[in-house]
Amino acid sequence: MKIYIMRHAQSEANRREVLASQQDYPLSEEGEAQALLIAKRFKAFLDERDKTIEHIIASPLLRAQQTARPFEEAFGVKLETNELIIEQHLGRYSGMSYLEIEDEPGYMHDRTKRWDWIPAGGGESYRMLAQRIVGFFSTLETNDCLCVTHAVTMRLMHAVLTDTLPDYPEWIPANGDIWEIDLERVGVVHSITTHHMIPELLTVSKA
Repeated sequence: MKIYIMRHAQSEANRREVLASQQDYPLSEEGEAQALLIAKRFKAFLDERDKTIEHIIASPLLRAQQTARPFEEAFGVKLETNELIIEQHLGRYSGMSYLEIEDEPGYMHDRTKRWDWIPAGGGESYRMLAQRIVGFFSTLETNDCLCVTHAVTMRLMHAVLTDTLPDYPEWIPANGDIWEIDLERVGVVHSITTHHMIPELLTVSKA
């Protein structure tokens, strides 16, 4: 099946350089404009290829829901919510700024060593995150769908789709990036095409 996976537009947490985790930050004013623009560009992109979106699935967090709504209107389909693609829970580090986190000795600063690291205070390891992502892909039955989710979730999605676990990329997609995948099943190496719908937004993220 053809699926598209998108990182939400700029949130207030992104703007303030905060680890949002599962806290419910809304889109920033700029993020709201980005979501509208990306929905318009993506609709035109698919129209040129005589394609469409039949399903839109979003994380329950506000920043993903707000990003998805212009797509709901553009494609005329009802938004679905799925808890399995919510962002990683960072426990006691949720809501801390990048500056604050630098002085936290318990935080796993090395991105390559987070597979079994469980953030204190009820957090979620990358292993735990990957398990629910596998569950999401394993039960996905909708063709031509757009999934709106989060940076770290997409980091682990990339590893699941390319079958590299427990290894995963250090990088994360930019706000508003959309991946295109011909999904077969978990355990198959998939090709992922990235569409930078707003190329001028490309930046290096610290997540």
